[in-house]
Amino acid sequence: MSGKTRKQQLEELLELDPDDSFVRYGLAMEHAGAGQDAEAVAFLDELLRRDPDYVPAYLQAGRALIRLGEDERARGVLRRGIAAAQKARDDHAAGEMAGFLESLG
Repeated sequence: MSGKTRKQQLEELLELDPDDSFVRYGLAMEHAGAGQDAEAVAFLDELLRRDPDYVPAYLQAGRALIRLGEDERARGVLRRGIAAAQKARDDHAAGEMAGFLESLG
């Protein structure tokens, strides 16, 4: 895979294993980092459809949705994320999402 961008490498890895949540999350973050929030949200939506227990995806989806101006959708994603984090006993993630949700008003 040398000579390829990280995004290209992740795309190839995802082709090999479409159920790899970590790779799908990484690809979403590559899109977000490039300012491609709609694409990031699409990857995060698919990730959460396949793996609703993948807690980090909720916060990142919420952030990307806010950048896209989809505040209500972001609030819904964050609420679901808080519930998923609480289920996983991930108090740090639940608190981070709750704080972000509160900051949205």
